[in-house]
Amino acid sequence: MKPGHWRPGARWAREEISAPVKMREGHGALVTAHRVGNRDLLAAVCPQARALGLAPGMPLAKARILVSGLDVRPADPAGDAALLQRRGLFAARRWTPRAALSGADGLWLDLSGVAHLFGGEQAMCERILAFVRRLGFSARIAVAGTTGAAHALARFGGVPLSLCPGGEEAAAIAHFPLAALRLDEAALATARRLGLDRVGELIAMPRAPLQRRFGAEFLLRLDEALGRAPEPFAPIVPEEPSSVLLRFMEPIAGAEAIAEALGEAVRRLVPKLAEAGLGARRLALACQLVDNSVQWQIVSLSRATRDGDHLRQLLYAKIEKIDPGFGIERLRLVAARVEPLAARPVASVLSGEPPAPALAALVDRRAVRLGARRLYRLTALESDLPERSVARAGPLAETVDWPRWPRPIRLLSPPEPVEQVMAALPDGPPRRFRWRGRVHQVAAADGPERVYGEWWRREGERAAVRDYFQVVDESGARFWLFRSGDGEDSATGDLSWHLQGVFA
Repeated sequence: MKPGHWRPGARWAREEISAPVKMREGHGALVTAHRVGNRDLLAAVCPQARALGLAPGMPLAKARILVSGLDVRPADPAGDAALLQRRGLFAARRWTPRAALSGADGLWLDLSGVAHLFGGEQAMCERILAFVRRLGFSARIAVAGTTGAAHALARFGGVPLSLCPGGEEAAAIAHFPLAALRLDEAALATARRLGLDRVGELIAMPRAPLQRRFGAEFLLRLDEALGRAPEPFAPIVPEEPSSVLLRFMEPIAGAEAIAEALGEAVRRLVPKLAEAGLGARRLALACQLVDNSVQWQIVSLSRATRDGDHLRQLLYAKIEKIDPGFGIERLRLVAARVEPLAARPVASVLSGEPPAPALAALVDRRAVRLGARRLYRLTALESDLPERSVARAGPLAETVDWPRWPRPIRLLSPPEPVEQVMAALPDGPPRRFRWRGRVHQVAAADGPERVYGEWWRREGERAAVRDYFQVVDESGARFWLFRSGDGEDSATGDLSWHLQGVFA
């Protein structure tokens, strides 16, 4: 192909060929891609990918040419929207009752009347930024007198926090491109053909020619950003949990009266849950006494349910923990945590499936008596370090089996140090050690089994090494010990010994 004769749509190729192109290494750079028409475009890029020259909207083929080893994953717009909705609900409950969605990647928060509760606008915004960082996200916040100006400052300001005094919105956004006004692509293309690039140029022009050329929608966006026209604000309204409130003409104090009140509360709550198609996972019972104090009782369930008999039995077990004093005036039962609960088939002989045991009800009854934290299962995690390879799971949660490696039944977390260890370096097993004041003479040993530190978790584990040994002492007891370090390089460990576990 002769120079200057490029096929349509290959403008980016002409720009890249005009100078020598060097492929950049992008190991660890993460991007998401989605299909727009017949092209795959980048939807989002991580900071490392952005530093390598990638940006949202770039063709995926071009990104792979520019950066090798790129980690490409499919975009999930529905998941992103659901996450943003949850963040908006949290903001409406925690910071301001007026919170709304701003596009697909932002939130509008109305700080009128609430900023002083957090020490002012700047202190409140810094607190929100710190909270977002703890969640693992990066964000930019802009405070202005109009939603349009705040939108432009947050997305085109380039700084984490922008505070625009009231009445200065025009000067603050004057140097921004016209895309900051939330205009559609057709209007932006027309403006570029006429030589309009900045918001300030648009503000200085007469309005009548602009309206004839672009229409009323074009000027409406400008007026909304400058405060000349109102902009609708549709706040996110958190749904109130299903609840039942009982008021008594005379205070109740007896166990039978409380049980009758709890039964009536459940009878009123179950139809509300059924109407919403929900099942309760946690019930909160608030008893307001004559002296205006409130006693709370919490009932957690292993699975969502709206079985009235089961809920009543769980609440009856809490009666003995209620101290009515001189009497209970009001009783409130709240479904504090709910989940969708639809009809599901029941396994039976007619369906050809053996009925599964109803363990959920049994687990709930035991949890009410013993405490929810005392009922759990153990599941394996993907980690080489034994103390990180085990986690607690719910009584009915799915678990993962451990690899078929010889491991002790009892693991110590954290590992306990042992003293007076006699062992030959660099990889000799221990011959004697002292643990919990008792000296153990080793009769047999097997090892070492080398385990490396998880450098992606902590920088200090980049060179860490552990050598594990299975030993049997003269009395027949079996132990699992490890030495910190490989016995040759001091950077791998301090050669200290620890007991990780005890075999049966």
